Amino acid sequence: MSIRPILCFGEALIDFHAEGNDDRGFARQFVPFAGGAPANVAVAAARLGGTARFAGMLSHDRFGDFLLASLRQAGVGTDDVARTEAANTALAFVALDAHGERSFSFYRENTADLQFRPADFRTDTFRNLAVFHVCSNSMTEPLAAETTREGMRRARAAGALVSFDLNLRPALWPHDVDTRALVWPALALADLVKLSAEEFAWLAVDGEDRVLERLWQGNARLLVVTDGPNPLRWFHPDAEGELPAYRVPAVDTTAAGDAFVGGLLLQLAEQRIGAGDLDTLVAMLPRLHATLRHAAAAAAIAVTRQGSFASLPTTDEVLAFMETHA
Repeated sequence: MSIRPILCFGEALIDFHAEGNDDRGFARQFVPFAGGAPANVAVAAARLGGTARFAGMLSHDRFGDFLLASLRQAGVGTDDVARTEAANTALAFVALDAHGERSFSFYRENTADLQFRPADFRTDTFRNLAVFHVCSNSMTEPLAAETTREGMRRARAAGALVSFDLNLRPALWPHDVDTRALVWPALALADLVKLSAEEFAWLAVDGEDRVLERLWQGNARLLVVTDGPNPLRWFHPDAEGELPAYRVPAVDTTAAGDAFVGGLLLQLAEQRIGAGDLDTLVAMLPRLHATLRHAAAAAAIAVTRQGSFASLPTTDEVLAFMETHA
């Protein structure tokens, strides 16, 4: 029986990575890499040997052509990609500090990735999916946000596990909106939620317990919180725990979270774990820990390389890494 595909929906964009600094502290040059959080997740799953597809709107500009070619080269299915002449590709300029931590400057107003609408989903888009994955970057504009939620609802109705990575980028959101209020409807629709430690703290203005209580009132059965080289934490309505992270010298953390999510979703798809099986996975603790370790290894490899798509490892690389790293 073949493994059902993982479908990632949202933005694909160009990450311009800085190389070298002049005497004023400005980058000497920026090198373009294909990127965008859900696109990265699709590429991560495909490079690890899974069947992954990407759904989103790409511009008919040169960058859109580059993104489409990069997705296909990585083995990601693109039947769910739509194209537009009416908007340009979003751009992100990425600067790295001495520890590989990144900061972003976005050029993303009325760009192609925000133009996808429910009518752009194909009739067969949600048929026989293992996972439907999204993040909050496709929710920074009202119509795009409703399209994201509609995709989550359709995927759930079709029997797919629904995954949500907050992947918060404050610079993308209007200054006059309550971002927390806008992301909670998507959190409530997800079976699996992934947060960074910073995002968990951002949500937990009234304490972590309140976040968990509210999360379990929705569909969520598993929350995973990553924290770079620090232990990752996982939460279930009836249990919680943590695992040590792999410690590696970081070069570029841009796609680390996406590598983790791609690895995790592929492990779930390979084990045929759907939304109704997450309770069983948590009850089988060694199996849960093995699944999370595999995802953490993919993320650890990604931070040792520059780029977005370009940093994502293969299955052989992950297995070799796990054999040589405690």
